[in-house]
Amino acid sequence: MNVDELVREALREQAAAQTPAGPGLADRVLALRRRRRTRRIAAVAAATAAVVAVAVAVPLLDSGGKDVRPADVVVHHKGTEAHPDQSPPRNLISAGGTTLAGYSVTDTVELTKETAVSRRTYYLLDHETGRYVRTAKWSWVAVAPGMKTAAVLERNLPASRIGLLDLTTGKVERWIEVDHKVAGLAFSRDGRKLVATTYGENPDQLYRSQGQGDWGPTMQSSRTGFYVIDVASGTGPWTEVRLEKDPDDPMGGMLNARQDFALTDDGRHVWAGNPMGDIGKEFWTLKGEPVSAPAGDKYLQWYVEAGKSPNGRLVAGDFAGKKWHTSSYVLDALTGAKTEVRGQQLLAWVGNKQLIAWDIAKNDKNEFHQRLVLVTIGSEKEVPLSGFRQGHDGDAGRWDPLFAQP
Repeated sequence: MNVDELVREALREQAAAQTPAGPGLADRVLALRRRRRTRRIAAVAAATAAVVAVAVAVPLLDSGGKDVRPADVVVHHKGTEAHPDQSPPRNLISAGGTTLAGYSVTDTVELTKETAVSRRTYYLLDHETGRYVRTAKWSWVAVAPGMKTAAVLERNLPASRIGLLDLTTGKVERWIEVDHKVAGLAFSRDGRKLVATTYGENPDQLYRSQGQGDWGPTMQSSRTGFYVIDVASGTGPWTEVRLEKDPDDPMGGMLNARQDFALTDDGRHVWAGNPMGDIGKEFWTLKGEPVSAPAGDKYLQWYVEAGKSPNGRLVAGDFAGKKWHTSSYVLDALTGAKTEVRGQQLLAWVGNKQLIAWDIAKNDKNEFHQRLVLVTIGSEKEVPLSGFRQGHDGDAGRWDPLFAQP
């Protein structure tokens, strides 16, 4: 079989592996994301669009000269490293410069019969070996564009200092002391600024009534405001943002226990989700003055992690499920015009025409049995990047990706 035939065969295998899901998935996925996604990664850097073309790696041969690998175990593409047999990933996953910088595994750690904490353990990419290495030092990790630096918080939240971690050496190069304790971090698109969300209490704290039932977060947020820190100098003002409360509405003023701030792509505004608000999100100037949604940002959704495309023209949107059983919308940032793209949940942009997403497999009725895939606007094909996550949302051991842009 020549190279062209191998390429065609690989594409046929990838196409055959794609999947619809059962009816009603759209509503379930939307509810899932609103429960789970309490932050948006805002470190989306300007990226050079890459043409992702299929190539063929040298096969592993047995003594008879035959390729003994399962067809989907190792997939190499131009500008892409994929490991569809690995979940959680052990080796580098990357597409067109957008890289899985690491992932976290969240477990519930019981403190008392009525209190616990949702605790993340991170696995960060080792630049030398190309493997993901466990670290138990950090409660929060935000990776800067270029993947050379990460901002980290120590185990106990909220934290009184922010570490700038050199990802090539694994050492903290500098600590930034803060007067108001921090529990969430997000880099700006250019990596020059860092938004730190401040809280009065640990937003990952969990409770259950009288020591019985399932663990759940508090019904009120302790969020107090934000810093916009200049990374080079390590300085920046703190801005208080008070939670509006309506005494005539018992549900008014509710906010997720963790509802972190991020910078808009142009760096001119700070924004965050507000599930109880009129448009589901709020915007402020860098000085903390409330403003209307800026042009080009009004279609952002805080629970859709991919955010805006590098050129700012498109916005990753909500679940669609119309053309395909599992698909999502991509919106024109100015007009809101929708285009449907494969993928159950959009996670990160790869250039301006491709995205990394979660999706389920062909004929799989379990919406939580997801793998990372590369999808392209205008194409029906998906390229598997990882193996499938096991268990349901919130189960111990499920991993959540942490992407870095070039």
